[in-house]
Amino acid sequence: MKNLIFMTYPHTKEIDVTDNYFGTIVNDPYRWLEDDRSEETKAWVVEQNKCSNAFLEQIPFRNAIKDRLLKLMDYEKFSQPFKEGRYTYYYKNTGLQNQNILYRQEKDGSIEELFLDPNTFSKDASHALAGISFSKDGSLAAYQISAAGSDWTTVVVIDTESKAEIGERIERVKFSGIAWHGNKGFYYSTYDQPDAGSHLSGKTSAHKLYFHVLGTTQAADKLIFGGLEQPRRYIGAGLTEDEQYLVITAANTTSGNELYIKDLHDPSAEIITIIDNFEKNHDVLLHENGKLFIYTNLDAANGKIVTVDLQQPTPENWQDLIAETENVLTPSTAGGKIFANYLKDAISLVQQYSLQGEFEKTIELPGPGTAVGFSGKSEETEIYYTFTSYIYPATIFKYDLTSGRSDVYRKSGIDFDAENFESSQIFYKSKDGTTIPMIITHKKGLQRNARNPTVLYGYGGFNVSLSPAFNNAAIVLLEQGGVYAVANLRGGGEYGEAWHLAGTKLKKQNVFDDFIAAAEYLINEQYTSSAYLAGMGGSNGGLLIGATIAQRPELFKVALPAVGVLDMLRYHQFTAGAGWAYDYGTSEESEEMFNYLYHYSPVHALKPGIAYPATLVTTGDHDDRVVPAHSFKFIATLQKLQSDDAPVLIRIETNAGHGAGKPMDKVIAEIADKWAFMFYTMEIDYQLI
Repeated sequence: MKNLIFMTYPHTKEIDVTDNYFGTIVNDPYRWLEDDRSEETKAWVVEQNKCSNAFLEQIPFRNAIKDRLLKLMDYEKFSQPFKEGRYTYYYKNTGLQNQNILYRQEKDGSIEELFLDPNTFSKDASHALAGISFSKDGSLAAYQISAAGSDWTTVVVIDTESKAEIGERIERVKFSGIAWHGNKGFYYSTYDQPDAGSHLSGKTSAHKLYFHVLGTTQAADKLIFGGLEQPRRYIGAGLTEDEQYLVITAANTTSGNELYIKDLHDPSAEIITIIDNFEKNHDVLLHENGKLFIYTNLDAANGKIVTVDLQQPTPENWQDLIAETENVLTPSTAGGKIFANYLKDAISLVQQYSLQGEFEKTIELPGPGTAVGFSGKSEETEIYYTFTSYIYPATIFKYDLTSGRSDVYRKSGIDFDAENFESSQIFYKSKDGTTIPMIITHKKGLQRNARNPTVLYGYGGFNVSLSPAFNNAAIVLLEQGGVYAVANLRGGGEYGEAWHLAGTKLKKQNVFDDFIAAAEYLINEQYTSSAYLAGMGGSNGGLLIGATIAQRPELFKVALPAVGVLDMLRYHQFTAGAGWAYDYGTSEESEEMFNYLYHYSPVHALKPGIAYPATLVTTGDHDDRVVPAHSFKFIATLQKLQSDDAPVLIRIETNAGHGAGKPMDKVIAEIADKWAFMFYTMEIDYQLI
């Protein structure tokens, strides 16, 4: 490896800590790094960052990559508009602003008005807007502020006309939307402050749904559902558009939920149970003339829409409105229409239906890609959607519900010529013969010479589907003659419930096998070779990268695991981690499950005497979704065991969390470091554009 400085990693002390799992003694020498309040941990973070920065600073083209990213991202960006009261709202960023700003207009063409600027929330722009909800008439709004990327938020209520703050702030809210009931108040969800550990890593369990009346204190808020009497890990609330019914969803894991409803027009009405178990997923789409429209995957693994009379809302009375198909369904409603957004081989197919379930039309999209949106209020005649693909920058369309016509509303301003690139979907076989889709993007005329720098990206979990989306950061790779490949692994939602379950618990190895087979395909087809292949993934995808390099270290030159779940024996001990047990299982539930997790857990699967890929772990010191201790313990173990001169480093962003709301300057700096690290360790000279 050319011009590498000699790597001397910071010392990470080891302590004598063991756990006994069904008779198996497991050492945990870096347990002390789980304490994010410790001065020792803070000092360790400083030393690790010094080490990583010393390596990154020697890369001669590091700043050139950052400059290129700054240029690529310096263009005006808009979100899909949405209507509240007499205004149309949208987010805008003039180019490199750290946080997007919320604007509004009374009608198209009128003067835009700055409504809310999150860049003013903190001096360093580390505080972000985590959501906003308007009262039905649009006169009031409640927005949430996240500090340094934390999932904990503060709710602020304002009068939308004057933009003046009213009432007291609601503090310590987590995993919550805001559901207004008229102008008198709103529903929100939160947890009690954890008893043990810091507010960032302490375990949370019993979610609580409250109603806050404007003009009263938070201490006076009424508990509606949850808490110790009805312990549920996740509770959500919403109102039907007519505000007659409160809809409550409750769950203990990331898949499957109970469903409840309450008549808000009747002060004496009780909460009625529609679904009393967590076996399937259900959501109320709308209420119309005493009838509920419900999305469900009960007896329909790919999803369907049913209707039911409110007087007898339980499943035995459901009537199919839009039946299950071979493609996975994600529905929405607007203007008295139902939009069935299907995923066909990870690509969008959108169909419009009447409320009577009659098919009306298929929405013509610009090509193979992803379309999102198609939602709005019942009286609207025009709505918006966004279309994108790996070579089609996100473009906003206005859709006329009557004519079915789509017109470009706002094009992306990015400097990118799609004519120079191509993106194609292929299908390959995994270890057990299962067919897996993958989309491969690169410059036209690419030579398959096994020397193209290639990034293989994956996720494979929690029913999450990876559908095509334009990635500004990937342009840096593509411009250098690189290949960007995204594999649709089992564990995701691309082919419905069965696809998801095939990558969970005692079948989690399927996910890793799918990713390994994708890497082998790219190598066998001469797109690249192991010397030029990087594996990339975040969160559950960080687990994917960690497990893959533990099992097949020779397959990749570079590994880029971000904010990963890397200690599979203890993940459920922190924040809301226990809710991930539906996908992972836990080390305590059975000896079989423990042995399975122990075998692939990245922190535990690393072995001495192995040459591991050059690895740059990234995390945030304020990540309270996947606590940074996962990344800390993994890199400490990897630095101890690495037998090769390939660097294994960690980049710890300070005042940052799991990713949401991260300021633009920090986003660009992190992406630049990843590309610089990858190109440099692959011994590729970055060519100035």
